[in-house]
Amino acid sequence: MYAIIKTGGKQYRVSAGDRLVVEKLPGEPQTSIELSEVLLVQTDDNLKIGNPLVEGAKVTATILEQTKGKKIKGLTYKPKKNERRRYGHRQQQTILRVDAIHVE
Repeated sequence: MYAIIKTGGKQYRVSAGDRLVVEKLPGEPQTSIELSEVLLVQTDDNLKIGNPLVEGAKVTATILEQTKGKKIKGLTYKPKKNERRRYGHRQQQTILRVDAIHVE
């Protein structure tokens, strides 16, 4: 059984027991959250496709860690003006463990 969920503007294919790195979600580590934007659910003998979401479907997950991603470095440079600017950014991320997929 697997599902396709939408969170943080991206879509992920998940099944029970998967670890998933998504954009930051509110919550403390070791708490359970519910992801209700389910686009597709595949069971053993049935495929449910949402229009745009599957009615009554949800995915429960546990927050394992709130962390930051890899550092992205950048540089802007304007020739003949002696203008240089360096910047960096680390995206906030949440690491989830998918516990179960529920379908009504």
